[in-house]
Amino acid sequence: MKSKKLAGEKAVEYIQNNTLVGLGTGSTVYYTIVKLAERVKSGLNVKCVSTSSSTTKLAKELGINMVPLHEIEYIDVTIDGADEVDCKLNGIKGGGGALLYEKLVAKASKKVIWVVDSNKKVETLGKFPLPIEVVPFSYKQLYDKFYSLGYNPSIRMLNESYYVTDAQHYIIDLHLDKIENPYVLEKELKMMSGVVDTGLFLDMADTVIIGYEDEDKVKIIER
Repeated sequence: MKSKKLAGEKAVEYIQNNTLVGLGTGSTVYYTIVKLAERVKSGLNVKCVSTSSSTTKLAKELGINMVPLHEIEYIDVTIDGADEVDCKLNGIKGGGGALLYEKLVAKASKKVIWVVDSNKKVETLGKFPLPIEVVPFSYKQLYDKFYSLGYNPSIRMLNESYYVTDAQHYIIDLHLDKIENPYVLEKELKMMSGVVDTGLFLDMADTVIIGYEDEDKVKIIER
C-alpha cells in the first residue's frame, strides 16, 4: 500500500546517528523498519527498543541492534502507527495487540512520531474498537462491567482461543462508535481494577505523518 510506505519511510528522516529509537508495531511501521535497516547497513549507528515480539524479530532479522527498555534511561524518538488519529493528535492504538508496550515506550520517549495512511485520520475517535488490556484473572467481571455500561465489549480471539498479549494479558475491545470525551473515558477505565491499560493515547504524539494513496507525498502535522 503506497500510502503506508510513503509515511513509514518518511519517518526515518527523523532518526539521527548515535540515538536511541523506539520501533512500533504494525503494517505502516514495517516500512519504517525496512528503511531504517537500509540506513544501518549504510553506516547509521542506532540502538532500538521494540514494542512487540513481532517487531523485535523483524528488526533483528534485518540487522538492527535491539536493546530492552529496562537497559536505557530514555528514547530519543519513537516511530509507531495508529488505528485512529483525531484533529488534536489524540489516537486509538492497539489493533495489533501491542498497546501496553507501545504506551510504555511512548512515555519513555522525548519525541513520538505516528505514521498512518489517510484513512486513519478522523474527526472524532471511536469508530475503531477501543482495545482494553486486562488481567485474565478478572476478564469476565470486566467484560460484564463494560456490558452494563453500554460499551459493547467483545473479547479478542485468535484461532478460536483468547488473544494473549506479549505481557500475557487479554484484550477486550469496546465498540463505542463515538468517544465524546476521551480524557474522561480514559480516567474511568484506568480506575477499574483489572484494567492494565487502554488503547487511548492522549497527548502523546508530537508529529503525525500521513500518507496518501493517490499522491506521491505525505502531510506532516506537528502538535
